[in-house]
Amino acid sequence: MAKDGEWDRRSLLRGAAVAAGAAATVPLLGKAATAQTRGGDADALFRAGKFEQAGRAYEAILKTDPKNVHAARQRGYVGLLSNRFPEAEKYLKTALELAPADKETNHLLADCYIRQDKFSLAVPRCEAAGEDVYAKWFGAVSGEPYQIHGDIGRVPWQELDPAPLMEASLNGGPAKRLTFYTRVPWLGLSADVAEEAGLRAVASQTIEYQGQTVWMYFGVLESFKLGGIELRNVPVQWSRSESELQAPASDGLIGTWILYHFLTTIDYAGRSLILRRRTPETARKVRADAIQAGAKPLPLWLAREHLLHSSGSIADSGTQVVALNIGGGGEMVAGMSGETAEQLGIRTDYDRPIEAFAGGQPVVSYPCYPKEVRLGNAVAKHVYCYTDKGGGAGGFAFADAKAASPGDYGFDILGHFAHSFYKPYNVTLDFTDMNVYIARGKAT
Repeated sequence: MAKDGEWDRRSLLRGAAVAAGAAATVPLLGKAATAQTRGGDADALFRAGKFEQAGRAYEAILKTDPKNVHAARQRGYVGLLSNRFPEAEKYLKTALELAPADKETNHLLADCYIRQDKFSLAVPRCEAAGEDVYAKWFGAVSGEPYQIHGDIGRVPWQELDPAPLMEASLNGGPAKRLTFYTRVPWLGLSADVAEEAGLRAVASQTIEYQGQTVWMYFGVLESFKLGGIELRNVPVQWSRSESELQAPASDGLIGTWILYHFLTTIDYAGRSLILRRRTPETARKVRADAIQAGAKPLPLWLAREHLLHSSGSIADSGTQVVALNIGGGGEMVAGMSGETAEQLGIRTDYDRPIEAFAGGQPVVSYPCYPKEVRLGNAVAKHVYCYTDKGGGAGGFAFADAKAASPGDYGFDILGHFAHSFYKPYNVTLDFTDMNVYIARGKAT
């Protein structure tokens, strides 16, 4: 589906994210410092990742200018980043009342409803945002989506590299080999597996990928079984061309939408995926186990429907916003822009370029070796990372950030932490209190 010469931003960029295995990152060291000196500038605070301070600054603006659409929308976005839904709805509805046709507000409010499985409320907001495929897709889901049966699903991985692989069952059929990746929102399947499961498309879309036309289809899966967990009434996507949606040798890919319905532990050290019901009792136990194992609670922010972020550091950057690209594949530990690598004095090997594709476009990366990359107490020293020579995304500069209004995700990202960083650890994602715990060794 083309719009004014541009492809629908979500379909193309999500496919690109899987193929590339990277997040859009931008050089930000100077920008963050600028924001700190402009204390009252709400947008600068937001861009520097000081979200709570930015929220208070937007509230101050609204007290003196209650019809400020931008301040209301951004204040809602602050709440949405941390899954504080009543807060997000309050301010986004205010922004919508002030400017009913504003596409960005409609998009954010749709996202807010989608995260709560309130698809009937999300549909008109998707339509107003110009997301016709989403509107048709979610409008075709009858009854409660993502119905959870069972309390815990622990699924061993059959492979770790080039990407984790595990078995799952679709509509009661034979086991299929699936991987996962937090750079993708939905449950995606190969065309053959979708046909075998008897899926019917309720919406479709064409995109251009690496010079060819790709048809993407959207439907609803009756049953998805993963270990001791069954999900029913699950939105699902498949495509005629599988290369941009699945890792090699997999039948499909589990995205963030599945993961955020659970208290999710991605146990790299134990080579398993653990999905638990999000109950207060389970959450308390998992948090206690993680803290006892040496993990400190880190903030978890969810941007643009499915993209995970937290706070971390690279070399001497200090703590800043980083992207968590959990799953996928690749040998790199982290990625960053060329400008960030240069500002931090990170050794970069420009003699050994790595040529690849991302989002259907050729990109060039370079190996680099920061003295340290860190997420809380989880640290890797002098490890193999990627960067580029310009100001892009750690070697995988594509249109993801540019396509997400306003300009990007709205905040600067120091870098992204990728598949290989997590191998010694287990990672627990708490989507209720919005914390992430990274502990060394196998999960209990």
